[in-house]
Amino acid sequence: MGVSFGSELNVRVAAFVDGLNLYHAVDALGEHHLKWANVRVLCEKFALPPLYQLSDVYYFSSFATWKPGEHKRHTAYIDALRATGVTPVLGRFKHKGRFCRRCGCPWTEYEEKETDVNIALQMVRGAFLDSYDRALLISGDSDLVPAIELVVSEFPTKDVRVIAPVGRGYSMDLFNAVGGKKHCRRMKKIHLERSLLPREVRDANGKVVAIRPPEYDPPDRNCDSRN
Repeated sequence: MGVSFGSELNVRVAAFVDGLNLYHAVDALGEHHLKWANVRVLCEKFALPPLYQLSDVYYFSSFATWKPGEHKRHTAYIDALRATGVTPVLGRFKHKGRFCRRCGCPWTEYEEKETDVNIALQMVRGAFLDSYDRALLISGDSDLVPAIELVVSEFPTKDVRVIAPVGRGYSMDLFNAVGGKKHCRRMKKIHLERSLLPREVRDANGKVVAIRPPEYDPPDRNCDSRN
């Protein structure tokens, strides 16, 4: 199942995936096996060859290092994506000490940093280097509006398309920045279901570089014919 944007030939497409935004959208579905998605294949659903040539796929995220189980799964996923031709770009979480005003009990709050800036920089950099004709942005974060507006205004031959993460609506700020409905699509669950990675992910040399965490096993393992 794919999505066609037009009839242009040989359009060079670069994809910019807000990993945490997508993760939380999938997590809200409660179908955790969909987290083990091949991001490159997923992006191809919105950039169909031969009309569109998907080149660079960037995946932006940060490690929650204070959560051992989650960190381990995330590391395996990043290794899997790297082996399938995706470029991970990692930010960081900043921790802040907080105190309850009533009882004085302390706790630590974590705030994700750098992802928005990293996405914006890569989009603008790609436009300046003329490495794409069309940018696919998978995100619902309106903080990316300035980067989109810069690309659209300074590079009129290029365009930006927004893909709303699964189960999420459009950010109206993003919707307006890219030019409305014609430049927006909604990701569906079937896009993820048809983009799952195999249980064992191998690099170009055949070496196993990542194994799907048990938490991400499909509900019916008999249907996972690629194991």
